[in-house]
Amino acid sequence: QVQLAESGGGLVQAGGSLRLSCAASGRTFSSSAMGWFRQAPGKEREFVALINWSGSSIFLADSVKGRFTASRDNAKNMVYLQMNSLKPEDTAVYYCAVRGSGTIYYTDPSGYAYWGQGTQVAVSS
Repeated sequence: QVQLAESGGGLVQAGGSLRLSCAASGRTFSSSAMGWFRQAPGKEREFVALINWSGSSIFLADSVKGRFTASRDNAKNMVYLQMNSLKPEDTAVYYCAVRGSGTIYYTDPSGYAYWGQGTQVAVSS
């Protein structure tokens, strides 16, 4: 069992930055790839980033490439999403998730086994 808790969301002006944190508990964290997703009101949950177990590989959605990056600290059981040059369209609830062991494509939320409760990010224009 893994429990996740996101933090760091808030209200920021366009062009600003935020760093989201995801605190994880559970023995499988350090061996698991971790994903970040977001969901805006009335929209489906959308893939944002995936970081592999060691942090050596990061995959980003096209909409955030060049602006966002992910990192992790396995010693602290933490995963981070650094968001720069924020835009109003980045407004959403952001979730971290533990990737499951199946073969579902990494951008598909159904391929993730555990989810946090989410943290709200609002970007004003």
